[in-house]
Amino acid sequence: MITDDQKAVTTFLSQASSYGLAGPVEVMETHISRIFLVGERAFKMKRAVKLPYVDFSTPELRVAACEKERALNARTTPELYLGVRLICRDDDGSLSFGSSGTIVDAVVEMKRFDQSALFDRMAMEGELTPALMTELARMVAAFHAGAPVATGEGGAANIAGVLDINKAGFATSTVFSDAEQVAIDGLFRKRLEGIAAHLDRRAEAGKIRLCHGDLHLRNLCLLEGKPRLFDCIDFNDRIATIDVLYDLSFLVMDLWHRGLKDHANLVANRYCDAAGEEEGFALLPFFTALRAAVRSHVTATQADEAGGDDRLAAAARSYCDLALHTLYESGPKLVAIGGFSGSGKSTVADGLAAHLGPPPGARLIESDRVRKALHGVSPETHLDATAYSPDMSARVYAEMAARAGAVLKAGASVVADAVHDRAERRAAIGDAATSAGVSFTGIWLDAPAETLRARVAARQGGQSDATPDVLEQQLAKGVSDVRWHKVDATGTVDAVIEDVLALK
Repeated sequence: MITDDQKAVTTFLSQASSYGLAGPVEVMETHISRIFLVGERAFKMKRAVKLPYVDFSTPELRVAACEKERALNARTTPELYLGVRLICRDDDGSLSFGSSGTIVDAVVEMKRFDQSALFDRMAMEGELTPALMTELARMVAAFHAGAPVATGEGGAANIAGVLDINKAGFATSTVFSDAEQVAIDGLFRKRLEGIAAHLDRRAEAGKIRLCHGDLHLRNLCLLEGKPRLFDCIDFNDRIATIDVLYDLSFLVMDLWHRGLKDHANLVANRYCDAAGEEEGFALLPFFTALRAAVRSHVTATQADEAGGDDRLAAAARSYCDLALHTLYESGPKLVAIGGFSGSGKSTVADGLAAHLGPPPGARLIESDRVRKALHGVSPETHLDATAYSPDMSARVYAEMAARAGAVLKAGASVVADAVHDRAERRAAIGDAATSAGVSFTGIWLDAPAETLRARVAARQGGQSDATPDVLEQQLAKGVSDVRWHKVDATGTVDAVIEDVLALK
């Protein structure tokens, strides 16, 4: 229940004159905050609530919470979080910003930005590009690399705590029957048993950190052309102290649920490239399902609070359907894509990966990226001919097979993209599937020489260093004894992907 002081503070903050400004003040509310938008600023106050996971019941607690919110979010967006302003009551009973008088509340002062810069709005407008998703994934990986490590934290126990919260959350609504709730909880706990040892190893390796905690599209924005995180979980460190991949999975789930499956797969892969994750990729389906379940029970509770809102209830079920679909999806497989330069290997592999396995799809292992990583440079860096010596190429293919095997054995599907022009290289990647006990499909993308030449000549940027001379060398050597499925690569990317999927 709102206190008299908070009623007065709300009235004070709702008046432009309180800020020395003129014009309207727009008010937005969440379950724990009120945001006042005026001019080029936003002022966020904490509601005087006391809940199981947050306590803002006193002015002292709210002031401390504002300071903590500013400090935590300054890790990623210091230009948005400008400071904390105290609200004091003077001797005559009036309220003002400052430090004299009795402190009754506080607000976080933020720079206001155009709501069209929010990633959820950009998603609806079709403005999220692969390049932006790549930059976002690398930015999140860098943020996680610098996040404080939690010590003495068990990986499986950490996630079991999330399942406990989920169980209690589902019980607060009537959208799902008791039998459905029992089934959902039981399925998650059964899956947790199978990955518990993996989670514990990750905890010992420092993968549980104080993360963002609420990493969905509405908490991402574009500032000065760069993706930025804001509005992290600042009111409860326990909620935000999680495996870094569980933090990432909220973004993956949000993209997938919105139908942006290629974007979800791209973010997952580019993050794992930047963070050096391989076996961890196999945990993303479970984490993605768990994020969907969290959103499901939260939305179900909102549906009941709104008097049985059918739209919210349907949304809750759609999140639950995603969670269950993800947990029930079939096991891993390996698809290798080969072909000369210009055949569209990387484009086809990128598009194919989202169609293999549960969300976020398959791990992409690409020779160009592996080669650049072995040289310690970014995928966009051009390498000279010495980086393509026979010895170096043998090392690249061996590394690809090793990485593929590790991911497959951990339980995720793989798409391996390379020229694969030699029989022994094709055999090596196939052996990785055999060793892991999973199915294998080899694809050779076939196109006339003139088509390949035209495509290579038209390239601009990208990760491939292949030149027309490189292509001519490939054509001169040719390829023989290709026992993989030959697929016509002259059609559209979607058509080629459909042809490949029809072979599985």
